[in-house]
Amino acid sequence: MPTHTPARLRRLLQDLLSPGVLPVLVLSGCLGVTALLWHSATADAEQDAQADFDGRVRELVNNLDQRMQTYVQALYGVQGLFASSREVDRDEFRTYLTGQELNRHFPGVHGVGYMQLVGEQQVAPHEALVRRQGYPDYHMFPDGTRPWYAPIVYLEPFNENNRRAFGFDAASEPQRRVALEQARDSGQPTMSAKIRLVQETGTQPQAGFLVVLPVYNHPQPTGSLAERRAAINGWVYAPFRTGDLMAGLGGPRAAALDIEVYDGDAITPEALMYDSVPNASQRLRSTRQQISIANHRWTLRISMLPTVASARSDRAQQIVLFGVALSALLTWLTWLLARGRVRARRALERSRALADELKEGQTTLMVVADSAQRSQAVLRSILDSTIDGILVDNLRGTVLNSNRRFRELWNVPEYLDWQSDGAVLMEHMCAQLRHPDCGLRLDEPAQLALPGLQRGMPLTEELEVLLLKDGRVIEKHTRGLQLGSEPARIWSFRDITERTQIEQREQTRRHVLELLATGAPLQTILESVVTGVEAANEDMLCSVLLLDEQGEHLLVGAAPSLPAFFNAAVHGKSIHSGLGACGDAVRSRSRVIVEDIRNAPSWAEHRDLALQARLGSCWSDPIVSTNGAVLGTFAIYHRDARLPSLANIALIEQASRLAGIAIEQAQAAVALRAGEARFRSLYDHAPVALWEQDWSAVRGALAELELSGIDDLAAYLQANPSQLRRLASLVRIVDCNAAALEQVAAPSGRKDMSALTLAQNFDAAAMPNFARALTALAQGQHFYACEGSFERLDGVARLNELTLLVMPGHTHSLDFVIVSTLDITERRRMNDELRVLATTDFLTGLPNRREFMGRLDEEQGRLQRDISACAAVLLLDIDHFKRINDEYGHAAGDAVLRQLADVMRDSQRKIDMLGRIGGEEFALLLPGTALDAAAVFAERLRLRVEQTPMRLDDGLVLKVTVSIGIAALGGKAPGGASALSRADQALYCAKRGGRNRVELMDVEADRPGLQVPAASD
Repeated sequence: MPTHTPARLRRLLQDLLSPGVLPVLVLSGCLGVTALLWHSATADAEQDAQADFDGRVRELVNNLDQRMQTYVQALYGVQGLFASSREVDRDEFRTYLTGQELNRHFPGVHGVGYMQLVGEQQVAPHEALVRRQGYPDYHMFPDGTRPWYAPIVYLEPFNENNRRAFGFDAASEPQRRVALEQARDSGQPTMSAKIRLVQETGTQPQAGFLVVLPVYNHPQPTGSLAERRAAINGWVYAPFRTGDLMAGLGGPRAAALDIEVYDGDAITPEALMYDSVPNASQRLRSTRQQISIANHRWTLRISMLPTVASARSDRAQQIVLFGVALSALLTWLTWLLARGRVRARRALERSRALADELKEGQTTLMVVADSAQRSQAVLRSILDSTIDGILVDNLRGTVLNSNRRFRELWNVPEYLDWQSDGAVLMEHMCAQLRHPDCGLRLDEPAQLALPGLQRGMPLTEELEVLLLKDGRVIEKHTRGLQLGSEPARIWSFRDITERTQIEQREQTRRHVLELLATGAPLQTILESVVTGVEAANEDMLCSVLLLDEQGEHLLVGAAPSLPAFFNAAVHGKSIHSGLGACGDAVRSRSRVIVEDIRNAPSWAEHRDLALQARLGSCWSDPIVSTNGAVLGTFAIYHRDARLPSLANIALIEQASRLAGIAIEQAQAAVALRAGEARFRSLYDHAPVALWEQDWSAVRGALAELELSGIDDLAAYLQANPSQLRRLASLVRIVDCNAAALEQVAAPSGRKDMSALTLAQNFDAAAMPNFARALTALAQGQHFYACEGSFERLDGVARLNELTLLVMPGHTHSLDFVIVSTLDITERRRMNDELRVLATTDFLTGLPNRREFMGRLDEEQGRLQRDISACAAVLLLDIDHFKRINDEYGHAAGDAVLRQLADVMRDSQRKIDMLGRIGGEEFALLLPGTALDAAAVFAERLRLRVEQTPMRLDDGLVLKVTVSIGIAALGGKAPGGASALSRADQALYCAKRGGRNRVELMDVEADRPGLQVPAASD
């Protein structure tokens, strides 16, 4: 390991010093140093620029704040003028402000004025007073009625521009009014929001604002808000144009800044009051500042405009230019040096390579000699390891070579001298063929295709299939080749016995399966099995004997090649009567081989019959079913005595297995047809309506929805009813029974599937139920039950009970669905009638006592879940109802009860609950109603009953009154029955109090409490 380390280091050093690497390293290092120097210079320049920008911003914001503080102090001076004098006239105001020299000391101010507070009833006297002071055209504007006014009465300098604002009511605009009210209530200077000054008439108007200061009536107190509002006389103010205010602010250093002033905290186009450079296309850096002036906030966005680069920026650029130039120069020099070194090294390596090539040539000559010796051994090993038998001859009757597989395939004995005489070998091979006259020869010109053969021309390839006496099948392939300068031929032999048997068996099996699929008779199927075996084996005679149902006798199933007299004699013989090999095979349940029928003891009874039929040997194999029962035998006969080979054993096993499959399938087909007939009879005569439906199109549509990203099928179908209807239209009714046709009122004696749709199971109103069923089956459920409505063919809509079942074998594909339906229309109608009878009072049609108490308990449960909810119960009783029954009869009493129920129905809300408790007592449940609101409702109901005449059947009119007790749900004894009991106590109090009145029950004290005031009228 230490020996290789210096070599690796030298190789690494050479790679680094190459022209493609060293110049790149030098260039990268120089550029890296340049980048570091440039980054440092740039960072210094950026710090200087940021510090300069921050200084300019601070200076600008401080100047703006100082200027506005100065203006506010000026307003304080004017406020002091008004505070020092009981009344300041126009001349005093002008004299004071003239001495202030506004235009000289206060840039941006358009003037200083005074707005007087004028009440709604003082408008006319105020205008008359100002007109008498020498301004006959004075009037307040804009017109309109307001609670108070703030017209501008003083404004200095009183030039032509400011005269436009003389008499302007500042309280007429929301922005100005807000500032006046804030100054009045706080006593502090207040700046208004963004406004447009009345004096502004230019083509490009500027945004403006006001700074106002309240003027109170001294010496009235101003300590509280109410005192300040009572003492206010007016306001002194100063109007400003934002552009004039910002002019010259910040000096020369601010010229490089883009200043944007926004009203409030937000930076929006609507709030923009000033922009020093409106169309600035590029800003280097920006900051956001907020300043509070006179209890109002401005937001300033200040940006740096592009200026001449600083000295530090120039230095960074110089570093970049100088560094890049120096890096390029050093890189070029390095590349020249590295390229010269590489050229010298390549020349040295070329001289070394020439010396190595000379040595390699000498080594190659030695290797070629050694490989020639090994090639013979390799060729022999390859020939002996191939799966085909190989024989090579020279076209003149001499065998040149062969491999081990050839000798094994043809059973060539060791003593056979076939290398010196090829004819002996051919004779040995022909003796094993089923047809020895096939003509296997090494020297016959006709077989060798020698006519016209020229030197160097390849022989024509030949392919032939040879049948051997032992049942094997060998494929022979011959083709020509060139051995040096002489032509030769190579023979290849391959055992294809197994492949041939598989092909023959597969062909026979397919034919048998086709016969089974078409429902052919069992005899025809068995004859196909027998003929399939005999077709591949010419000397075989086959038969199939079937065991009867009692398992005692053998019946001829198929034996087309055996004589008819032999089949007739064997048919129906007992298995215990010594029926040769077949009887022994059935009894022993194993294969029986009889080599020679003449000498077999088992054939003693039927030997003469077999000899008459010219049968020499018999091999019989039992036919066993999948459950282990013996079905019969499969027998193979030969004209001469012989034993079976391994290929024959495999053949008889396969034939008996195939015959067993055919017998079982045929028996199963017979049983299946019988079962189908029974099922069809049950299906057609079933009392329940059955429908066979094809959902394959629905399955395809669901797959498309899943691919489109639909995960929640139920939610999708609920949100897209059109898609649900499309899926419903894809369901196809394949078949139905008589009960189904009768259920949908189909014409008798005719089954027209084209007239039936899913509407006969789920109509338009039952589509939500179909959506739930579809979702359940699509999610893997195999059974789903529901109720819905359907449409008969005559258009009548009825109710049904459905059960959907995915048939076994279709659970994953959802192609075949059986639906059973039961018409429950009459049952539902009877249930509804019974429910009405159980919950309704037969006389008034109102809910009876049990139904009302159930609803009362439900409302009590709702109140327990929602502590903020409320409800009330009314108990109503007809006054002197017994006298009505005694004087006019019970029929009159019943009429009064029915009419009273109608009056109560007309008075109730949709959420209210009525009920007849018993006799002449009625109850009302008022959800969401407090006790006082329930009292108002009860009083209104009492008055309506009192004002509604009750007409009897004979035309007599009675005046009826009611007494009402009210209680709230809840209290110390919660529960519906408890609330009804408290309402009954309140009703008892109303009865004792003179009837025709309403009484309340105090919930907290559980005692009769407040009486409705109107009840005493």
